[in-house]
Amino acid sequence: MASSSRNDKKYDVFVSFRGEDTRDNFTSHLYSALSRQNIQTFIDDQLNRGDEISESLVNAIEASAVSVIVFSEGYASSRWCLDELVKILECKKEYEQIVIPVFYRVDPSDARNQTGPFGISFSKLEERFKENTEKLRTWRKALKEAASLSGFHSLNIRRESELINEVVNHILKRLDEVFRPRDNKNQLVGVESTVEEIESLLGVESKGVYALGIWGIGGIGKTTIARAIFDKISGDFDGSCFLENVREESQIPGGLACLRQKLLSNLLKDKNLMPYIDLNFRRLSRMKVLIVFDDVTCFNQLESLIESLDWLTPVSRIIITTRNKQVLRNWGVRKIYEMQALEYHHALELFSRHAFKRNHPDVGYEELSSKVMKYAQGVPLALKVLGCFLHKRAKEVWESAIDKLQRILHPSILEVLKISYDSLDDKEKNIFLDVACFFQGEHVDPVMKFFNASGFYPEIGMSVLVDKSLIAIDSYIKITMHDLLQELGREIVRQESIDPGNRSRLWHHEDIYEVLTYNTGTEKIEGICLDMSKVKEIRLNPNTFTKMLKLRFLKFYSSSINGENKCKISYLQDSGFAEVKYLHWYGYPLKSLPSNLSAEKLVLLEVPDSDIEQLWDCVKHYSNLNQIIHAACNKLIAKTPNPTLMSRLNKLVFLNLRGSKSLKSLPSGIFSLEFLTKLDLSGCSKLKRLPEISSDCKRLKSLPSSLCKSKSLGVLNLCGCSNLQRLPECLGQFSSPIVLNLAKTNIERIPKSITQLVMLRYVLLSYSERLQSSPKPSFIERGRLALQPFLGIVQDTLSHMLPVRLQEIWVNRGFSMGKVHIVLPGNEIPKWFKFQSVGSFINLEMPPDFFNNSRVQVIAFSAILAFSNHHVDCGTWFSISFELKVKATKDCGPHDIQLFQSRVNYIESDHLHFGYYLFCGKDFNGFWKCNCIPEAVHFNVFPPLKCKCCGVKKCGIHLFCFPDSTNSIEDPSTCFNYNEED
Repeated sequence: MASSSRNDKKYDVFVSFRGEDTRDNFTSHLYSALSRQNIQTFIDDQLNRGDEISESLVNAIEASAVSVIVFSEGYASSRWCLDELVKILECKKEYEQIVIPVFYRVDPSDARNQTGPFGISFSKLEERFKENTEKLRTWRKALKEAASLSGFHSLNIRRESELINEVVNHILKRLDEVFRPRDNKNQLVGVESTVEEIESLLGVESKGVYALGIWGIGGIGKTTIARAIFDKISGDFDGSCFLENVREESQIPGGLACLRQKLLSNLLKDKNLMPYIDLNFRRLSRMKVLIVFDDVTCFNQLESLIESLDWLTPVSRIIITTRNKQVLRNWGVRKIYEMQALEYHHALELFSRHAFKRNHPDVGYEELSSKVMKYAQGVPLALKVLGCFLHKRAKEVWESAIDKLQRILHPSILEVLKISYDSLDDKEKNIFLDVACFFQGEHVDPVMKFFNASGFYPEIGMSVLVDKSLIAIDSYIKITMHDLLQELGREIVRQESIDPGNRSRLWHHEDIYEVLTYNTGTEKIEGICLDMSKVKEIRLNPNTFTKMLKLRFLKFYSSSINGENKCKISYLQDSGFAEVKYLHWYGYPLKSLPSNLSAEKLVLLEVPDSDIEQLWDCVKHYSNLNQIIHAACNKLIAKTPNPTLMSRLNKLVFLNLRGSKSLKSLPSGIFSLEFLTKLDLSGCSKLKRLPEISSDCKRLKSLPSSLCKSKSLGVLNLCGCSNLQRLPECLGQFSSPIVLNLAKTNIERIPKSITQLVMLRYVLLSYSERLQSSPKPSFIERGRLALQPFLGIVQDTLSHMLPVRLQEIWVNRGFSMGKVHIVLPGNEIPKWFKFQSVGSFINLEMPPDFFNNSRVQVIAFSAILAFSNHHVDCGTWFSISFELKVKATKDCGPHDIQLFQSRVNYIESDHLHFGYYLFCGKDFNGFWKCNCIPEAVHFNVFPPLKCKCCGVKKCGIHLFCFPDSTNSIEDPSTCFNYNEED
């Protein structure tokens, strides 16, 4: 029947009662309470009835989701009440109707067995129908069944008002179960764990009102989660209100006043609320309330709606959803919950429900669906919009739509995401657009300097973008941005003009090729970023850049390992580079830089693999140069640089002279530069001496002691200095974290002072017959990270020292890095690694609760990495990573968790890569939240090595934990098994 459908129910509640007993007291009060909660209730007001219950009454019972039976003393004396009861139980059986008995001044056992006063009333009816035994038997059976159901007993709840409140709250919860979507089309996906987590946060004890913020980008599901929590817990409060679209409503004249009226009316359950603000809030101060403010954009909105949290009782709870974290800080919320994108399997399910009306893609659409997943990146809004858009469309249309999405953001997604952009000021908008077009994944420091030079005030601007979820800064101090937000920024630029030459920023290779080939650039262009590996050769006109008077950013690079310069030009006219702050040109084709390129404004200069011979004619131009990044400029410093140059480069932070084969010496003072953080001299085959050192170029044997006095030097790359034999005895005096690359040198001895070097991060050594045993390291005080790589030279001591050192680190917690990487010559995994395998995989069998209770705090890993000689042609570096492979559970799908990644130089002989990773609270929260169960560990090398003789030959892991209750280190590895992969 149609009435059996939950969504077709005409009434929420049907009340069956004996009018003479309860019409004017309990039942009337119950009806009023249900009405105040907007619960549609049917109650039979007819005082006179016929012999049979009417058809309208039968229909009303069938059209109700819940039936409440009020058993009073005279209930069983009415044949109409008993006929209603029989019909109600039929609906319970046929339609799963919910039945709630209320025993009003009646003992449930009397109703069940027809005894006591209740039985006396039934005996009167029994006398009248003594000849209709079948009818009596049906009534008795119905009474016994209904009175056996769980219900409410008035004798257990003394006050009638309390009884009614409990009944109404129970009905609300049961109705929520009835009308909560159960079909796959509308059911929420992937929110259960988030709802539970936020619900637990709201349940904490608090001396004051507990306010919680839900923060994230537009379309990420903040409102959905808030609504799910509200629906689940609102019945536990005296009053509740979900105030939707605060941002949108507040923009309407008088909108905030209307919202406040709605808020107070809902909380106080008073539709005829008098406009006495103080009195209304005074009434609220006696209530336990739940309030959700949805889509709040500024502090004033909250202040206008509720004035102060002091009006509310401490047991009240407030939830605020917003895109702006600063709003939550201003309001003083206790906890800010950052919304995350859906995991892949949940995202695919949500998309499939809209695109295919089922939980998974149709056969043949799996790959196309995967492309949509990559585009949407787990944002529910995008998944729903694209699912609906692609529903029942042919594959050809899918392919065309997906290609179009790579260039043009869907209007419905654009509309939602652009709200955050529109709230920015002009400087902040420029930062956002620059990041979207040029700086996704770039390190923060040089980008901040570029924005400073552009006059964008990045300290506050970047902070605002982070607070509004438009960008993020990852653990590697790099700028990240959700792919959809990047597309938003690029779409905003595209909409500036149909002609690419009239847009402010160019990043797509086809647009740039058109502008540069046909010389259609204009003064509108502020930045160009071209991957030259994607275009054919471009012959630039000498005046190409003269019309680009606002050009701030120019980057011509190649993503190919064997890249080449595709932008050819014979000479450049003078004008065009006056405002450039960032210049990167791979294979720059001219002998000198543009004459009007001002070092006063330049922040970053990068001209790798070029033939440039000089920078500027006048040294004064160097005065404010922040960075010079020069890679393989073979002719740039053919002679000793001007001695006055160093004082002019007072802000130099990165000097890369790798491959400068003509370089013979460095100027004095190079190691005294205050901000110098990286010096790369690898491949400088003609280098004769460093300051304070006088040696033949082929016999450079030592480094100057002044090197150790550098305050900021963080990277010293001397790879390939084949005759370097000695390190300064004062090596332990480095005061900043230092990375030393001494591969392919001929170091004879490690100075004893190395044991004092508390800031050593990474050392790369090649095997040398002359290398003597290094000193054993001391354990550094204050818990600083100082696991010396030289431990690996004497591997027998490593197994004894590492656990002690790790324990000291864990106890003191005085370190800033959670991972270490050591590279040593060798082809064997240390014996103390409990689990070892040939190849790059180790399969594990771990108990489900392995990561619970912080049992594992540290994982040590090792791998033997080998290359063959021909890989020199592929490049001079590779990347090695260490991953946990997680198996599928009820809470999470299979995925990889990368714990470590490091760039390594090409080395001919086999080397041991050793390190450890210290798990942090964020790691464990992720494990617990998804009930992760690792099933394997895997070592990856990138770029991939195709030949079998190269790559990871062997690998091993070992696990440690540090219980809070003891001072000893434990080995939890014994609680699981592993299988060595062939």
